[in-house]
Amino acid sequence: MTSPRPLTLPAFPRFAFPLAAALLLAGCTSAPPFSANTPEQPEAASGYDAKQGWASTRFAVAAANPLATDAGYQVLKAGGSAVDAAVAVQMVLSLVEPQSSGIGGGAFLLHFNGKTVEAFDGRETAPAAVDDKLFLGADGKPVAFYAGVVGGRAVGVPGAVRMLEMAHRQHGKLPWAQLLAPAIRLAEEGFPVSVRLHTLLKSDRYLKNDKAAAVYFYQASGQPWPVGTVLRNPALADVLQKIADQGSRGLLEGEVAQDIVRKVQGHPSNPGKLALSDLAGYQAKKREPLCHDYRAQARDYRICGMPPPSSGAIAIGQILGMLNNTRAASLPLATGTAGTPGPAPSAEWLHLYTEAARLAFADRAQYIADPDFVPPPAGSWMSLLAPAYLAERAKLIAQQPGGKSMKDAPPGKPGGIQAAYAPMPAQPEYGTSHISIVDAHGNALAMTTTVENQFGARQMVRGFLLNNQLTDFSYAPTDAQGRPVANRVQPGKRPQSAMAPTLVFDKASGQLLMSAGSPGGALIIHYTAKTLYGVFNWGLNVQQAIDLPNFGLLSGPLLLEDKRFPAATTAALRARGHEVHEQALTSGLQGIQRTATGWFGGADPRREGRVMGD
Repeated sequence: MTSPRPLTLPAFPRFAFPLAAALLLAGCTSAPPFSANTPEQPEAASGYDAKQGWASTRFAVAAANPLATDAGYQVLKAGGSAVDAAVAVQMVLSLVEPQSSGIGGGAFLLHFNGKTVEAFDGRETAPAAVDDKLFLGADGKPVAFYAGVVGGRAVGVPGAVRMLEMAHRQHGKLPWAQLLAPAIRLAEEGFPVSVRLHTLLKSDRYLKNDKAAAVYFYQASGQPWPVGTVLRNPALADVLQKIADQGSRGLLEGEVAQDIVRKVQGHPSNPGKLALSDLAGYQAKKREPLCHDYRAQARDYRICGMPPPSSGAIAIGQILGMLNNTRAASLPLATGTAGTPGPAPSAEWLHLYTEAARLAFADRAQYIADPDFVPPPAGSWMSLLAPAYLAERAKLIAQQPGGKSMKDAPPGKPGGIQAAYAPMPAQPEYGTSHISIVDAHGNALAMTTTVENQFGARQMVRGFLLNNQLTDFSYAPTDAQGRPVANRVQPGKRPQSAMAPTLVFDKASGQLLMSAGSPGGALIIHYTAKTLYGVFNWGLNVQQAIDLPNFGLLSGPLLLEDKRFPAATTAALRARGHEVHEQALTSGLQGIQRTATGWFGGADPRREGRVMGD
């Protein structure tokens, strides 16, 4: 399949933000040739904007908002590195996509310097004063989910800025302060409210209860500002200037930190225990990336992702590995039928995928937690990806025609070891945004970044929102027998995550082939796995793979993207014993893949992301 011709762009001044890009945000309806109770979803749907993908030759940046993408593009065009561009993109996202990520949240970054893959952990940590009863009520039972989310209780120490600072010290080419200039300028001069931001503001039940957020995001009538309204955020511009001048200390120390703590501890009904010492003492970490082999269409790949506390790479690796022990690899992508747009996975393939996913999610609930607090099974996280272990697990999948769903999957015993922990009970997971970048210097990255729930804890401080990341811990610290849950709350601990920034390499040559990832709470695992499978097993380009209908499961029913699968597919799945729910599944996938002439980028039609490059 041929890619669109290489992109061309007008020559904008460095860090200038063209009016066309701003207007695109306000009425995001179609992509130019190239320019700038069913389970609740992490973020509401806001339309479908078909995209053709974007080709470039030297570098590319894919992000969830056109203005953020443009900031990264300007940095790359000025000679910056992939990490430089990621800093600029994240700072702009803090302003224009506050529902998903920002300086008040955390992030995982996977970086490739042409030779070595590195994993940077900027996940939030629990304050020193909390204990494992953080989310228990007076009756000793877990509180309702949103009783934990909204307010100060669930605010963890934000780590994204300090992590980016660490990565920039090692891989940056342009001065740190220069990278914050695009976001500072946009915050001062304003940006137009996009269709997506307006839609999410309108649907949110909690944000307007915070006075600072209500004044900024909503009119006096209580309605969100109309699409196209220019929002200015001088308070955030001031904070960003402090970060530009002082680095992460501008956020985590001094008057900004004092205001964060005052907001968290002073919440009238749901205060938290975050302290100044927690903020000042936060440490970003470098971890060993989690890489595993994968074979598809007679070619060997090396897939790299984040290790725990993220569960994404392990779960994706388990699903793909178990599928390779079934007849899934022999099943083609089904063609579209009347009433359903485009190709879609068949019922038989979806059955095999869903059963593999059930097994992976059972292991996820049993084993995955902060490695500084919880040891890996059998002494290594790779025990969960051992080929013999996955082959044995795959035997639990009913592969014969008409074989039934197992419904409830048991956790395995990697290395023959029985877990001492209790499995984590099912609870909601939310949020996030994804960035993929390749630069002209041979570097690449995949970064997934989050404030957790839509608009985080719904607490605004100096123009930015605080995360509610502690709700990614298990609300219940033990099971009925008193066995502790691995992912329970503990002081200084990082909660389990589903974020799955992913880099894929040709195993023989070591050449980078793709950077990809998605937001979507626990569904991140399925969205990213779908995209990898579409590219490497079904031969699609990254945009086509992103466009494929979404599917996945959390703890119960198989979820299928509404109006994207033939009725015969859902009927066949139900006949196999699957409970099926059809609903909006709003992924926000971004990806960049290598081509014969350079790079080809894709962005999710379900959100407002774009790709830019030269």
